[in-house]
Amino acid sequence: MKLVGRGAEAILYVENGVLVKERISKGYRIKELDEKLRSRRTKLESRIMIRARRYGVNVPKVMKTEDYKIFMEFIEGKRLKEFFNETTSENRKKIAKEVGRMIGLLHSSGIIHGDLTTSNMILRDGELYFIDFGLAFHSTSVEDRAVDLHLLEQAYLSTHHEYFEELWSSTIIGYKETFENWGKVLSRLEEIKKRGRYSKR
Repeated sequence: MKLVGRGAEAILYVENGVLVKERISKGYRIKELDEKLRSRRTKLESRIMIRARRYGVNVPKVMKTEDYKIFMEFIEGKRLKEFFNETTSENRKKIAKEVGRMIGLLHSSGIIHGDLTTSNMILRDGELYFIDFGLAFHSTSVEDRAVDLHLLEQAYLSTHHEYFEELWSSTIIGYKETFENWGKVLSRLEEIKKRGRYSKR
């Protein structure tokens, strides 16, 4: 067993070439409630990943789910967080457009990722993969979709500020290609940004 990651909710380790995501117990919760929450969240995440894959989004293939564990394909590659800072402008635009296309497919399938950052996107052999659906949920709400995009926009601004314009514009081009009601979502996104500016005053 090789530990590859540890977060507030789960640990990630590789076992016999398979990535295992195991939700860890929270000592401050009542035991029965803790087990129920971890089991429910694990099943939901697994179902969402399977649905996303069915809709054409590159995500790790789920092998099986049991109790608080998801056994899935281990995607070895480079995170976009590093890739965007090392590559050419042409490559950034190309991959950012693919990011937008993938988000559009997710939103078309009624999935909100909930944690869209370039740390949760991996490039393997030229193919883009989305990972970590721990905060994902089902929704067809314009607001939820706009918030999902807003999270990515903020991630671009904070992590890739000098490339922001090319990354964001390319992402939106891709999003428009795969999500039919993009106009409503982008309009709501502008409203969300205005709310943020007003709240800071």
